[in-house]
Amino acid sequence: MYRIIGLMSGTSLDGVDAALIETDGETEIRPIAGFELAYAPRERAALQAAVDAALLWQFGGADPEAFEQAEHVLTDAHAHAVQRLLTKADLHSDDIDLIGFHGQTVLHRAPANGKPGATRQLGDGEALAKRLGIDVVYDFRSADVEAGGQGAPLAPLYHAALAARDGLETPLVVLNLGGVANVTWLGGDDPVAFDTGPASGLIDAWCQRVAGIPYDTDGLLAGRGKVDAAALKELMSHSFFALEPPKSLDRWDFSLDAVADLAPEDGAATLTEFTARTVAGAITAMGEPLRVLVTGGGRKNPAMMARIAALLDCPVEPVEAAGWNGDLMEAEAFAWLAARSVRAVPLSLPTTTGVPEPMTGGELARA
Repeated sequence: MYRIIGLMSGTSLDGVDAALIETDGETEIRPIAGFELAYAPRERAALQAAVDAALLWQFGGADPEAFEQAEHVLTDAHAHAVQRLLTKADLHSDDIDLIGFHGQTVLHRAPANGKPGATRQLGDGEALAKRLGIDVVYDFRSADVEAGGQGAPLAPLYHAALAARDGLETPLVVLNLGGVANVTWLGGDDPVAFDTGPASGLIDAWCQRVAGIPYDTDGLLAGRGKVDAAALKELMSHSFFALEPPKSLDRWDFSLDAVADLAPEDGAATLTEFTARTVAGAITAMGEPLRVLVTGGGRKNPAMMARIAALLDCPVEPVEAAGWNGDLMEAEAFAWLAARSVRAVPLSLPTTTGVPEPMTGGELARA
């Protein structure tokens, strides 16, 4: 058994999630403590600058200066999150075997038309290990992408391990509503997983643009609006939806152009309906699950949850209904994946990322 801290910073750029678990990298999983550290405005600005720079960097050239600045900010914030978590748990660095450090994704380009994909996560694993005095596993996605996989999503094997640990009935879907939505179908020999489209990312961006608020709290803005049929049709026509899974996307593969001329409320309603329809469509294309367990920030949006439930013929519940922690699940997943990395066992499968064969990954930085 390993005692591991997992660290996750999502595409919403809102902060660092830190989760401490004990695990063997299989079905022995015991959550111990968690901590969420919000980014300060200057930190969020540095990370956003790196994301903006990555849109140009992907076409070639040296790493922009924004990457270096963001990586310093990011690594420092993650170190603080670990220190705060250790204090909360009344532990010291010597009590921890390993850290799973996801870093910040600034670019994710899926393989297409015979061309390999590309992925870039910022975060200095070597510096974090030296600063904290704890071995760090980082760069979880590159090996999968280099082998021809999508590099995402990586949490599905963790979802499968939790369901097996708790003896949950299948078929079961675990739905992650982060900036991007992805599903894990559990019920066959291996989990099947893929991104379904945007989740909260576009809605958050819309709220920030038109209302100066970070997100649609409780779906109240969408609740006051009406779905615009023409805008929804344009959003649904994106080429991503014609692709067969496994498939993945970048938070920035979709834009707000289709809703740009709508009132704030109608734009929010249309984007919420867009997420609900694409999620429900992806799930029903796989079959009829007994239930859908939802993780990620979107599970706290009643309007989105209600709409997804209305489109599916099964219960749609937050993962807390199964006794899991939706706020820390991805951080826990990267702690669990770190245990698997040092054991050199698979982090991804052909059915989860499209990689040709089960693939391990991650780089180990010694303290």
